[in-house]
Amino acid sequence: MGEPLLPSHGGFRRLKSFQMALLVYDFTERFCGRYIERQSRTRDQMIQAARSGVQNIAEGSCAAGTSKKTELKLTNVARASLEELRLDYEDFLRQQSFSQWAHDDWRRSALIARRCGSVEEVATCIAEMHRHGSTYRELAANAGLTLIVVACSLLDRQITALADTFEKEGGFTERLYRKRATARRQTPFP
Repeated sequence: MGEPLLPSHGGFRRLKSFQMALLVYDFTERFCGRYIERQSRTRDQMIQAARSGVQNIAEGSCAAGTSKKTELKLTNVARASLEELRLDYEDFLRQQSFSQWAHDDWRRSALIARRCGSVEEVATCIAEMHRHGSTYRELAANAGLTLIVVACSLLDRQITALADTFEKEGGFTERLYRKRATARRQTPFP
């Protein structure tokens, strides 16, 4: 039988990167609703950057059947959108004169270790941290940054794996060529 011409694709909901990007999007919606003025352009930009992260992962996954190149490109666009969002959270902290958690901050480590799957779980973690000081604004912005770091790390690994696979196996055009070549070899000459 050989390799299928159209490999399985579109299973983006099972991707950890998609699940994490979706959590970032939901969290950003809540964060902006609470801490960014409704009429602010920054609010719209943050929400759109978070949404773009989610949508581009999904679109890339669905396009993978006929274009690994498009999947790779859109996954990288998702990564870039989340990087843009990271800068917005960093700007928020700086402009509010809040500190950004260091890489080894216990709160950052605690949030990552919890592996939150919902905004409610993140909110519970923030509430627990609030008992140790810091404002909800500062904790929430740092939590958003932490979620983005995790999502970007997952996307970095995914992009590397997609690039390696594309380099080794090619894409739709190469599969089509291999299928045709195999069919020609199997067709008897008159």
